[in-house]
Amino acid sequence: MSNYNPDKWLVIKINGEQPHYRIFGSWYGGYLGSDSWRMNSGITKVSEDGDYYLFEGSSGSIYKCHKKAHGISGYGSDVLNGYIKKQPELNIEIIPEDTDLFKLEYT
Repeated sequence: MSNYNPDKWLVIKINGEQPHYRIFGSWYGGYLGSDSWRMNSGITKVSEDGDYYLFEGSSGSIYKCHKKAHGISGYGSDVLNGYIKKQPELNIEIIPEDTDLFKLEYT
């Protein structure tokens, strides 16, 4: 099991053969590093811990996402938009920030 704490994050819905929700996280690399991104395997559960949402994934990973860090980095946006363009059959949706995450149906 891995734990991740992205600098920015989004919930996306993949409307392919088996619709499901995922976390798309992005990190800033800083002066000596490079920006990075990661998408989880699929959200199975969401809970709260103070200022954070905890998203559990089907692989056992946990994404700890600060509630005020909703969004995406420039690099992450390029990656996600490229992913959306390359696989239009998945009809990927970015879930709006004001969505009640506890009312979504996770697999």
